[in-house]
Amino acid sequence: MSCARNTRIFDLGASTLRELNSTLQQEGAEGAWEIHNPAGRHSLAVGLTQPVSVTIDGHAGYYAAGMNQRANVVVNGNAGQGVAENMMSGSVHVKGNAGSSAGATAHGGLLVIDGDAGARCGISMKGVDIVVRGSVGHMSAFMAQSGNLVVCGDAGEALGDSLYETNIFVRGAVKSLGADCEEKEMTPEDIQNLTKLLSKGGVIDIKADEFRRYGSARKLYHFRVDNASAY
Repeated sequence: MSCARNTRIFDLGASTLRELNSTLQQEGAEGAWEIHNPAGRHSLAVGLTQPVSVTIDGHAGYYAAGMNQRANVVVNGNAGQGVAENMMSGSVHVKGNAGSSAGATAHGGLLVIDGDAGARCGISMKGVDIVVRGSVGHMSAFMAQSGNLVVCGDAGEALGDSLYETNIFVRGAVKSLGADCEEKEMTPEDIQNLTKLLSKGGVIDIKADEFRRYGSARKLYHFRVDNASAY
């Protein structure tokens, strides 16, 4: 069965995970694959370096699309802990919910989550853009260094704890802010940038001016005894 003329099928019900990743990692730039019977396996479609198109037809386990470079990966289901961890470029689109630490340490690319994301979404992110259609759990953007985290729903406790220079945009309620995170003014430039991010994430029914922006108060960059109470 073929879902498109140039799309090939990889059935994990008949082959191993190692064979899948080896096949995808050797694929050329024009490759397109649809993964059947993922059954929540961990480490699906990891370490890809070519702009291949990969659709995982079902739920993915831990660390799906990790270390991605240039590939475009779609998960037609939920994804477990660490989806798109350490992504460098390309895109990952989770059409369900994501577990904890989505987009952790990612340096670039775009991560879109249509549902909710668990705790520590965007932990230590280093340049990735993350758009979450739903809400995010506690300590999201913990030690985030650069990039953008867009949350169309609510954010849990300690948002942006020990933040560096990541922009955090939240449309809903924030339960509490972490150490050194504060609300910032939404400038016209921020509105423009957020409008582009929402468009990249396929969010066309929500306006940028419905969000509030959060960023670093810049008191924890270097330890000063005068700021000890902020740690």
